[in-house]
Order: sequence, then structure tokens, then C-alpha cells
Amino acid sequence: MTDTVDPAEYALRQPLPEFAKLPAHLAIIMDGNGRWAEERGMPRLEGHRRGARSVQIITRLCRRLGIRALTLYAFSEQNWGRPDEEVGGLMLLLHDYLRDERQEILDSEIRLLGAGRTDRLPAFVREPLQALCEETASAEGLALTLCLSYGGREELVGAARALAADVAAGRMRAEDLDEAALSARLQTAPLGPALGDSVDFVVRTSGERRLSNFLLWQSAYAELAFSPVLWPDFGADALFDVLADFASRERRFGLVLGHGTGVPEAPAC
Repeated sequence: MTDTVDPAEYALRQPLPEFAKLPAHLAIIMDGNGRWAEERGMPRLEGHRRGARSVQIITRLCRRLGIRALTLYAFSEQNWGRPDEEVGGLMLLLHDYLRDERQEILDSEIRLLGAGRTDRLPAFVREPLQALCEETASAEGLALTLCLSYGGREELVGAARALAADVAAGRMRAEDLDEAALSARLQTAPLGPALGDSVDFVVRTSGERRLSNFLLWQSAYAELAFSPVLWPDFGADALFDVLADFASRERRFGLVLGHGTGVPEAPAC
């Protein structure tokens, strides 16, 4: 790729390799923006700005590959504790992303969803996010979930509170509580039962090896990959590398291949 070609445009023309299988639901912890900038003597916010370009590239590639759901860890509950200047800059970048990508999201039949305490977002981010989620609610293409002011433990506490309220109000009995009931109250539930209560593949960039409070319930049987590539540099080649890794794995879900009823594999893309 030459320097004159826009990376996001290149993603639309990039030849796609063939994979034996693909995750139906791919989740990415987009890590390394700040380090990318610091290594280059740039403000941390410039790393986040370059990272937004990677979001464009990866979203386009996942849509072209036929991946059904892409969930991105964009801003955690704990990120509110960062310096005010960085948080404010991130909110502006989110606003710009929703404005700049709106038409492509609509044209590409992408269904946009928000997960997390989105009520904490400033109005200039929250309102366009809600509007675009409503506009794309019936879209049948890639389901793109942005986790904003999100925390996995906080999500589980919220689901438990909702269940407790339903029991207290007599809408359900305590003995009827099960995994399906809790899954239905998760913030990913709008994806539907096949995608909302489980993730097939969690990728973290930048070389860090932890989940950082991300999709704790949904990741119970997820395959995990930790790419050394910092998120602003995570493009087609890096995505294809981790997808090839996923395709090479056998998913057993606690069973033994060739015994019992077989592996309850998620629907293939």
C-alpha cells in the first residue's frame, strides 16, 4: 500500500483471504493508543485519533468478511478517572466518529448499538449515538456495538438488580432464575440470544494479557488472542493474523471431541 492511499479506503479493496471458520461474534479491546503516541513524541490524544482510523478499517473488513457482530471496548467505566483533558478529547473524537461515519453506517446496513452507562456520556455524544442506534435498529448487516462507560462487573451487578426487582415485584419466581434469565438482562442482550450472551473470540491489542473488566459473562468460553500490535497500527494484516489463529483452534466447550452430543459450536459465519 502506498502512502497516498487512504487506509480506510484500502480496506474496501483489500483482497480477503479464505478462513476455515470465522467467529460469529468478535470482540476487541483496543489498547495501545496512548503508548503509540508517546513512542512518537506526540500527545496521547493523537494516538486515540489514529486509533479511530483503525476502527474504520476493522469495521469495514469485518463487514466484508461476513462476521455477524463486532464489539469494541471504546471507553470503560474506569476511564473516567483519566485526566480531564484526555477524557474531553475522547468525547470529542466519539462525537466526530458518529458524525463522520453516520452515512456509511446507514449505507452499509450496519446495526449500531451502545453498551454501558451511556447516560454518563455528555449530551453531544449521547444524543447522536441514541439517534443512530434508533435509525439502524432494523438493519440486517454487521452488528457493531460500542462499549462506552462500560464495565463487565458493573453490567453483572445491573443484571442482578434487574432480576431482584422482577422477583420482588412478582414478575418471576426466584427458582426460575437461570443463565438465560440473566443473559436477557445484559447490555448485549439486544444482539439476540445467539450473539448477545456469548463471544466467540476476544482480541486484545498492544501485547497486554488481561480482560480488563470486558464482557466477563459473555467471554466464558471465548477464544482469546493477544496481539503485540498497538491499536493505531492494527490493520488488515494484523486482523487476518488473529483470524487465522482462531480458525486453527478446536473449540470444545468443556467436552471431548467425538464423544457425547458434540461441541455446541456457535453458528458459523
